[in-house]
Amino acid sequence: MARAESVPQGPLTGVRVVELAGIGPGPFAAMLLADLGADVVRVDRPGGAGLGIDPALDLTNRNKRSVVLDLKSADGPARVLDLAERADILIEGYRPGVAERLGVGPDACLARNPRLVYGRMTGWGQDGPLAPRAGHDVAYIAVTGTLSMFGRPGEPPTVPANLVGDYAGGSLYLVVGVLAALQHARTPGGAGQVVDAAIVDGAAHLATMIHGMLADGSWQDRRGANLLDGGCPFYGTYETADGQYMAVGPLEQRFYEEFSALLGLADDAPDRTDLTRWSDLRAAVAGRFLTRTRTEWTEVFDGSDACVAPVLSLREAPHHPHLTARATFVEHGGLTQPAPAPRFSATPVSVRRGPAVPGADTDEVADDWDVPGIRTSSTDDNRL
Repeated sequence: MARAESVPQGPLTGVRVVELAGIGPGPFAAMLLADLGADVVRVDRPGGAGLGIDPALDLTNRNKRSVVLDLKSADGPARVLDLAERADILIEGYRPGVAERLGVGPDACLARNPRLVYGRMTGWGQDGPLAPRAGHDVAYIAVTGTLSMFGRPGEPPTVPANLVGDYAGGSLYLVVGVLAALQHARTPGGAGQVVDAAIVDGAAHLATMIHGMLADGSWQDRRGANLLDGGCPFYGTYETADGQYMAVGPLEQRFYEEFSALLGLADDAPDRTDLTRWSDLRAAVAGRFLTRTRTEWTEVFDGSDACVAPVLSLREAPHHPHLTARATFVEHGGLTQPAPAPRFSATPVSVRRGPAVPGADTDEVADDWDVPGIRTSSTDDNRL
């Protein structure tokens, strides 16, 4: 595990981002932009808003700076507009219409800054019958069909944390969208615009390949019955003698042959191409894995092309030899965390600052962005 250092800031150095504080995919998207070198100023509300964890430990706020503004105060919206005027990108995650009611919607911001990219992060999107309704990741991926693919046959769908909806279908699509829009805004004749990033759209889009397979007849519309959803005996997880698990994925024939040899499958094991005997093959593979511990099987498959790996916990992962060699996890301010990704040869990225504490950077931002109106005073307790 490597120790993060203050090195060049990344390919988005010089890009200014205003993030109106929220939870989940919006902050994570802003963190991605900050990791890539953007100067992200998070506008926190008085009293805070978030997941209820210590702000100093909220890693989604790393590499950012924070000011506190009360958007319900008389001058709060005007101060946000002052920031928007100097920004390249603004990100908000309110329900549709809320930003407009607060006076910081797209029309107000673009009137001050016609080249601004205004990124909107929601679950349901800016329109449609569910747009004004509350929701969370599990509901968004449910209606797109994505959730139906996770889990064992005959059992309830398995919730994949909030990674597929909030972060893959939400944050990543918002980042792609605002960067594409920024490219357009910076071209001759280009202008700012609104990016409507809805988790339902992104989560549905993630399954594009699956929909193609479904149309082809090579994917069954039920979980645990397909090549990549745990239905295949050579693509899934198996318990070991010590109650741990190994992940198996030798899809190609040559990799499967190496896997079979190292696992010690009997010569009379069912043919993997005979789908009618997949359950028998699964039982044979499961029986072999139960004969050794996870550590022992890891050693058996080490250095092979059998496509087998140990299933590690979140606390174990930073110590895996490969991830250690690549510095996939870093330590900054005493916090172990995933390193910024992806990597760049000419403009390397890094963890430069710990999580932004609400209001701690107000005066610094006022100077750097030339927005004196947001400067704190000794009498207002940072509540701007």
